[in-house]
Amino acid sequence: MDALVQKQKQDSFLTYEKMNNAETKPKSKSTFLKKVKKNRSLLLMLTPALIFVVLFSYIPMAGIVIAFKKYNYQAGIFGSDWVGFDNFQYMILSNKLWSLTRNTLLYNIVFITFGLVAEVGFAIILNEITHKKFKKISQTMMFLPHFISWVVVATIVLNIFGDHGVLNNMLNSMGMESFNIYSKAKEWPIVMVLMKLWKSTGYGSVVYLAAIVGISPEIHEAAKIDGANIWQRIWNITLPCLKPTIITMVLLSIGGIFRGDFGMFYQLVGNNQILLQTSDILDTYIYRSMISTSNLGMTAAAGLYQSILCFITINVVNFTIRKIDPDYALY
Repeated sequence: MDALVQKQKQDSFLTYEKMNNAETKPKSKSTFLKKVKKNRSLLLMLTPALIFVVLFSYIPMAGIVIAFKKYNYQAGIFGSDWVGFDNFQYMILSNKLWSLTRNTLLYNIVFITFGLVAEVGFAIILNEITHKKFKKISQTMMFLPHFISWVVVATIVLNIFGDHGVLNNMLNSMGMESFNIYSKAKEWPIVMVLMKLWKSTGYGSVVYLAAIVGISPEIHEAAKIDGANIWQRIWNITLPCLKPTIITMVLLSIGGIFRGDFGMFYQLVGNNQILLQTSDILDTYIYRSMISTSNLGMTAAAGLYQSILCFITINVVNFTIRKIDPDYALY
């Protein structure tokens, strides 16, 4: 009798388990469809960005094979002859690989470091301004340089510091010697950093300003009651709250640390052989190589070398941050 009862319990348990499994599968599927239907507006908004990334980031990856081929316009990408690593040997034998990599890396390190300080600083200053009209004018004046083309900026710099610019005309009228900045390669990195900060600081501070606005005012009010002054509140409240945003923005910047601002370097420096000693980067070198030699294989090899360096750098930095604090890592 006991054996019969035990067998009935086992049969009922198996029947219940089968029914449960049968109900779970369609339920999970229906749940997924419900989520898609519920968020269809957001998914529809995401579609253009997804199409853009696929068309301009993933599909062009097939062109990487050009770096290992002697490109023939008639044969096309996949019909050209393979040359292995010959295109990479050209970069190494040209004795410019190290100097170009060094310049690109050092410029971007300075841009990221000084840019971070300037953007966070200006965001804090704007947040502390209480006069609304003055605050709007300040924001407008800071954002304006971002919308000015590097072509216009290069023209302004030339008209001010060129041989016949405003500065030299003033110096000559006072009987002083002319100052031609376009013949001084050592001073040019300072000019590049100043131009970069002037153009990008205002726009880059928007993210940090938004993060500061999101900080609860109650924290600052409590600090005021405890007697904290403005500097103590910035150091102990604002900056710690900005830490996640700062780390994320720095990681995103490091992802392109071996990619220079082509528009800035090419428009400000151009083909000035004197300035290229300290202001030539991988991007401008790749462009000049393509224009002068028309060898797509060599330029593709330089671009692939650049991309590999960026890929390795962002993974190393992200891995390091993940070991220190996983919450701040990108992935």
